[in-house]
Amino acid sequence: MRIALTGSSGKLGTVVARELRAAGHEVIGFDIRGERGPGFVQVDLTDYGQVIDALAGVNDQHDGIDALVHLGAIPAPGIRSDVATFHNNMTSTFNVFWAAVRLGIQRIVYASSETVLGLPFDIDPPYIPVDEQYAPRPESVYSLVKTLEERLAVELVRWNPELSITALRFSNVMVPDDYAEFPFDADARTRKWNLWGYIDARDGAQAVERALEKAPAGFDTFIIAAADTVMTRPNAELVAEVFPGVETRGDLGENTTLLSIDKARRLLGYDPQHSWRDAR
Repeated sequence: MRIALTGSSGKLGTVVARELRAAGHEVIGFDIRGERGPGFVQVDLTDYGQVIDALAGVNDQHDGIDALVHLGAIPAPGIRSDVATFHNNMTSTFNVFWAAVRLGIQRIVYASSETVLGLPFDIDPPYIPVDEQYAPRPESVYSLVKTLEERLAVELVRWNPELSITALRFSNVMVPDDYAEFPFDADARTRKWNLWGYIDARDGAQAVERALEKAPAGFDTFIIAAADTVMTRPNAELVAEVFPGVETRGDLGENTTLLSIDKARRLLGYDPQHSWRDAR
């Protein structure tokens, strides 16, 4: 496929671009910054005219797109003001989705976020492991935007039944250089905010590719995390210490992720291959 990738210069985007190209896809990166050359177009995603023009075709770069991967955003709460975060991220996503629909691009995969699950879990999750079965619980403006983006996607596929939009609720993205800081055993509360989860960027790229290949028409959400936690301490001990009143469902495993990836495994064939433990 010829794939437009927004946020191609970001931490996850650079790895997604590399892995999709290695898998044989043509990738055209869209970002506000990046290295000039083939396969990259500088685009301000908050400007609809730039977005739709760049998706439609850019001189010798491309003459049309088969699929869209939307990762471009202010990537977390607290980086910029709440108002700036809302205006940038909501506007960018609307522009990208709307332009894709207008141009007849029918496959969209985009970065939602684990934050819609209720992070930083200052209010206990309804149960552990968490999954996609309960309604979003945004606790920041950043997460509020992610929740609204999911709602936007629901309505767009209702209006356009042939359209496929997949929201990947990525956990905290890590690359191998980050693993020098692992594990976080000294204080269970240091990483309790996302149930001690993470995602290796290479497995994030795998999830993107699986969704591009397998997601049917319609809208769906998937938690995308590594198969394990950032801890060597056992899950039962962590949960008993930090979330003693929360219902647990099934076998928690020794260090198995508490951000359930069962749905992604079942429907997308997602199979994470990378762990911080391999880098020790």
